[in-house]
Amino acid sequence: MAAAIIPPQSASYNIETEWLEGEPFDWSTVHARFTWNVTGKVNMAYECIDRHVDEGKGERNALHYISEEEEYTYTFSELKREVNRWANVLLDHGVRKGDFVFVFLPKHPHCHIAMFAAIKIGAVVGPLFEAFMEEAVKDRINDCEGKYLITEDSFLDRVNREEIPSLTTIFTTNKTGGVNPSITREAEKASDELETVWVDLDDGLNIHYTSGSTGKPKGIIHAHRNMIQQYQTGRWVLDLKDDDVYWCTAHPGWVTGTVYGVFAPLLNGVTTVIHGGRFSAEAWYEVLEKAEVSVWYSAPTAFRMLKGEPKDMHAHYDLSSLRHILSVGEPLNPEVIHWAYQTWKLRIHDTWWMTETGAQLIANLPTRPIKPGSMGRPIPGIEIDILNEEGHPLPPYETGHLAIHSAWPSLMKEVWKNPIKFASYFPFGEEWYLAGDLAYVDEEGYVFFQGRSDDMINSSGERIGPFEVESKLLEHPAVRESGVVGKPDPVRGEIVKAFIVVNEGFEKGDDLLNDLKRFVKTELAAHCAPKEIEFIEELPKTQISGKVLRRELKKREKVDS
Repeated sequence: MAAAIIPPQSASYNIETEWLEGEPFDWSTVHARFTWNVTGKVNMAYECIDRHVDEGKGERNALHYISEEEEYTYTFSELKREVNRWANVLLDHGVRKGDFVFVFLPKHPHCHIAMFAAIKIGAVVGPLFEAFMEEAVKDRINDCEGKYLITEDSFLDRVNREEIPSLTTIFTTNKTGGVNPSITREAEKASDELETVWVDLDDGLNIHYTSGSTGKPKGIIHAHRNMIQQYQTGRWVLDLKDDDVYWCTAHPGWVTGTVYGVFAPLLNGVTTVIHGGRFSAEAWYEVLEKAEVSVWYSAPTAFRMLKGEPKDMHAHYDLSSLRHILSVGEPLNPEVIHWAYQTWKLRIHDTWWMTETGAQLIANLPTRPIKPGSMGRPIPGIEIDILNEEGHPLPPYETGHLAIHSAWPSLMKEVWKNPIKFASYFPFGEEWYLAGDLAYVDEEGYVFFQGRSDDMINSSGERIGPFEVESKLLEHPAVRESGVVGKPDPVRGEIVKAFIVVNEGFEKGDDLLNDLKRFVKTELAAHCAPKEIEFIEELPKTQISGKVLRRELKKREKVDS
C-alpha cells in the first residue's frame, strides 16, 4: 500500500460542511444554488455575473488584471455593464442564439468579456489559444462553419479569411478602425442594458477542440448544464470561498482556462486574477504577492520550472496569502509535490479530467491525505472502475482502462458532426465512458495514472507505465526532463527507451547512462529500467499544456532506427 505521505492541511474546507465522507451524493442537490431552479430561466453568463449583482455583491471585484504595462479591476457590476455593451454590438451585427462565435485573444479581460457577451445572447463560444497559428485557426472555424470571430489586430495575420468561407464578420478589440468593426469602440456607444437570452440546460454553451494521434481536431460541445458540476467542483476541489482571490494560469483557449479560469470562479463569486504576461518565475511570484492570491491552479510543467529556479527565490516574495494549490494537465510527479511541500509548506493537489468530461472527476481533495504519484480519488457523485480489454473490472493494483460510470452533469453534449467519434468513448455501452487512459487503483481507491492507452509499454509480458519511469528519472539530480516510450524489439516485443534533457553541470557520457539505468533499476524495478537512453536538447511538448508528446518521440525513434 502506498503511504499517505502528506496529510491534509489544518483548515476548514467547504466539503467538510457539505458532504459526509462515504455518503452517496446526488448532483440534483446542487440545483438550489442557481436562480434557474426557481425561475426556470437558464444562462451561464447570468449565473456567473448578473446573479451576484442581483444578490447585492456588485461592488466585489470580479476580475483583477495584471501585466507589465498596467493593472486594473472590474467589479461584478462593471463587468455586467461591459458584457451587456459587447453583447448589444454582437446583436447589432446579426449574432443570434446558436451561432458560433470564436474568440481569439490573449489573456486579458477582453477575452472574458467577449466570451460572456456571446454566451449571454445564446451563442456558442469557441475560445482559441492565443498561440494558434493559421492552420489551427482555420481548421477549427471551418469545422463548425463559424460566422463570427473576435480578435485583435496583431492576430489578423493568422486569420486567412479567404480560406474560411463561412466567416462573415471579424471584430477587433483595437479602436484604431480599419476594415473590421471595432467591438470596443462600438461598445462605448452601446447600451449597458440587455435582456438575457434564456436557454435550456442542454443547449450549447462552448466548443473546444481536442486532438488525437490521428486526424483533424474534434469539436467537443458542452452545454449550460455544465455549470452544476463546475460550480460544485469550484467549491469542493478548488475550495473557493467568498473572500478568496483565485488564479488559474491557463489560457481560455485550453479547456482548463475556460472551465476553471472563467466559469467556476465566477460562478462562486470570487475575484479572478488574469496575468497578461509570459511565464517567468519572477513575474509569477510577483502576481502571487501583488494580487494576494489565495488559491492557485496551474500545471506540472510550470511547477517543475519553478522548482528549477534558485532554491531561495520564493523567499523574496510575500506568499502568506496562498493557502491552496492545485495542478492539472498531466500527472504530477511525486518529487515536485515533495519540493513544494518543503519549499512553500503547502501541498499541491493533483486533479484529473478531460476536455470531454467538462469538469474535474478525480482529485486530491483538501480533506484527504495525498499519495504522491496518485491523481487522487473520485470526487463525490463520480464512480470509476478499471476495466480489462473485455470491459470487466480489475482488482486493485492491476492496470487497465480508466472508466467512469456515466453520466455526470458536465459530460460533453456531443462531438460536433461526429456521432461515431462520440460513440467511441463508450465501447462497452452507455454505462461506461472510457478516458483513453491506463491506470490502476489501490485498495483505498486512489487512482494511479500509467499512461495513455497507446503509450503503455509491453516488454516481455510486463506492462510498464512510461510516467512512472519518467518520474523516477526526474528524481536523479542529473535529469532536467525525461520522456519514455516503448521501442520495438524482436525479442521482448518492446524495450524501455528514455529521452533525457540533462541539467547543467553534468557530463553526458557512458558513466551517466549507466548510472541512470542503475538508478531506475534499484529505485523502481529492474524491468522498468531503460535499456536505451538518448540525450536530447529539448523534449517535444504540446503548446497548450506542456505535455510531453510521446508520439513524437516514437516517430523520432522509428526514423532513427
